[in-house]
Amino acid sequence: MTAADGGGAGGAGAALAAAAEAPPAPMPLRAILRRILALAAPTSANAALQAAAQVAETWLAARQGTAALAGWAVALPFALLMQQMSVGAMGGGVVSAIARSLGAGRRDEASALVLHALLIALGAGMVFAVALGGFPRAVLGAVAGAEAAEAGAAYVVWLFATGAVPAWVANTLASVLRGGGRHALAARVLGVVWVALPPLSWVLMEPLGMGLAGAGAAFAALFWAASAVMAVVVLRGGAGFVPSLRVRPRAALFRRILAVGLVASMLAAVANLTTVLVTAQVAVHGAAAVAAYGIAARLEFLMIPLAFGIGSALTALVGGAVGAGDWATARRIAWTGGLVALAVAGAVGVAVGAMPRGFAGFFTSDPAVVEVATRALAVIGPAYGGFGMGMALYFASLGAARVRWLAVAGLSRLALAVGGGWALAYGAGMGLEGHFLGVALGITAYGLVIAASVRPGVWPGRGQAVVAAEAGRPSPRRR
Repeated sequence: MTAADGGGAGGAGAALAAAAEAPPAPMPLRAILRRILALAAPTSANAALQAAAQVAETWLAARQGTAALAGWAVALPFALLMQQMSVGAMGGGVVSAIARSLGAGRRDEASALVLHALLIALGAGMVFAVALGGFPRAVLGAVAGAEAAEAGAAYVVWLFATGAVPAWVANTLASVLRGGGRHALAARVLGVVWVALPPLSWVLMEPLGMGLAGAGAAFAALFWAASAVMAVVVLRGGAGFVPSLRVRPRAALFRRILAVGLVASMLAAVANLTTVLVTAQVAVHGAAAVAAYGIAARLEFLMIPLAFGIGSALTALVGGAVGAGDWATARRIAWTGGLVALAVAGAVGVAVGAMPRGFAGFFTSDPAVVEVATRALAVIGPAYGGFGMGMALYFASLGAARVRWLAVAGLSRLALAVGGGWALAYGAGMGLEGHFLGVALGITAYGLVIAASVRPGVWPGRGQAVVAAEAGRPSPRRR
């Protein structure tokens, strides 16, 4: 062998080593968009079915009389909080942990995470069951008084005492499926629940004479069935792997889920608290102002199916890219989904802001309420594009296990909507418009803060060693 031969062999080896260490080629934008839309479509459709079921339940509760409707309304925030926490918050932690493990090729770890996710779901479900199902009159009475508490007590007992645990289990197992990229399978099972809920509620409430309690019983029965079906699907490998349920629980795997899920659950509580506090501030202007703000806030709930559909896809796709160590693709995926959400949510928000009276009139015929709601929607509506983008990037951040800036975003929203709204209403003399402008500034700040965090300095940022250690590889250099 000549010196030249040796130099050539050494050069070839160095080239191969450099190629092995080079970052993967970025995924084409069109391919990213196709993957996002393929995963988002079934989840968005399922979320739309859930929204339709809630509208139908409102109508059924109203048929039971004013007292029953009040009892149902005071229980609604707790029911929504349970769904938000089990599906998008702690559920997002489950999706993120499993997607990162699969992205790193650690299928045994993904299998073990299922047991840990179920133990968390059982514990959280019991908290809701005991706190609300065990003390319904005390909880509801503290919020809305004795009359509404008495009207809603039986409904809450059925909804939480018998339905909280199966709801948490079913939604957690659906998150396991999404972590494996099986969004359509999860959506099919839960879609049946939301389609069946209105007719079963009607049967129990009216022909069988259970009244409002029948809606809670229907919810519990359907989620018991859904949890059983989900268990069969997941245990048979529906998520792309077979769970390992005979493993010893490990603190590290609980932390993998809870590090994301607990922060996300806190943020869900902060979002609900923001709405409650703004409502309390608006209440001094009378019942019409409260009802009007409720209509404006409902626009946010109508944005959630869109945001969660895109966001659940981003959690899984970003988690897989991060697990594989491909942070550039993770950021590219996040921004693609965030801009799609911005475009769609922005179009809806601008349309509502341009024609607020028509949107308000869909929910009420009271002239006083329509007048105030029109003023609220004209201010808040155009800001929902930023909110949609923020929600999509929020779910992407769960996939990347980057949650610190999410807390900053949630607290910024709370501070501006509540504190800023108060300052504008009273300090600047803007009255109700000040509160509405505070809400608009709050949701805009929420989107901007999260968007500012999706950058190389944070993704991967200082915490990159954590994900690298999970994958058993050296921490990548900051870029």
